[in-house]
Amino acid sequence: MASTSETGHAKNVTNLESLITSIIAFGSSYNPSKNSIKLNALQALLTASKQSLNAVNIAQSAYSNAVAARESAFKPFSKLITRVNNALKASDTTVQVDESAQTIVRKLQGKRASAKLTDEEKKALEADGKEVNQISTAQMSYDSRIENFDKLIMLLTSVPLYNPNEEDLKVESLTALYTELKAKNTDVLTAAIQLSNARISRNEILYKPLTGLVDIASDAKLYIKSVFGATSPYFKQISKLEFKTINS
Repeated sequence: MASTSETGHAKNVTNLESLITSIIAFGSSYNPSKNSIKLNALQALLTASKQSLNAVNIAQSAYSNAVAARESAFKPFSKLITRVNNALKASDTTVQVDESAQTIVRKLQGKRASAKLTDEEKKALEADGKEVNQISTAQMSYDSRIENFDKLIMLLTSVPLYNPNEEDLKVESLTALYTELKAKNTDVLTAAIQLSNARISRNEILYKPLTGLVDIASDAKLYIKSVFGATSPYFKQISKLEFKTINS
C-alpha cells in the first residue's frame, strides 16, 4: 500500500491533469499572458511530473529489492558465526585467541560481555557512590557487522590452528561470504541514494516555489477565476481541485 505522502504526490499530478482537461474545454477563452500557465507549458509540466513519479516508483522498487536481498543474505549469518566460534574453540588455540574471537562474536551477534543491570541494581550502585556506565557491546548495523566480520576473518587468518574440515567454515569461504555481504550492503546504500535523488527531483518539479506544479497550477486557477468570475460554473468546475505541498 502506498504511503499517504506518496498518494498526495500522485493526487497533485492527477488534479493537474484534470485542470488541463478543463482548460482544453475552455478553448480560446483560456488565453493567459503568463508563459508558465499557457496550455502547452502545463502539458509539458504534466509530462515531467508523471515522469518524476515514475522515477521514484522505480527507485523505490530497486531499493526494496536490495534491502530484501541483503536481509536474505544475512539471515543465516548469526548461526554461521556461532559455528565458526565453536570450531575455533575446538581447535588447539590459546585462551587469549578464544577470548579475542569471543569479543568480536559478541559484537556480531549483539550480545553483552556482562548481564544488563536492572534499574534496582543501578540505583544500588549509585547509592554506594559507584559510577554506572554500562555500554552496550551490540553493534548490529549492517556496516558494523561487516566490519567486525572482517576483523574476525583477519583473526582466523592469523591462527594456523584454525583449519576446519567443513567447507563453509574455512577462511576462504568466509572471505567469499564477506565479499558477498559487503556487495549486498553497498547495493542497498547505492539504491538509497538513487531513491533520495529521485525524490529530490520529483519535489523540485512539483513543489519548487514559483516554478513547481503546485504554484503554477494555483496560478492557472487564479487566472481562470479572473476570466470567468468566482461564481461562474467554469470556475466552480475546477475550484475544488487542490494542489498541496507534500513535505517528503
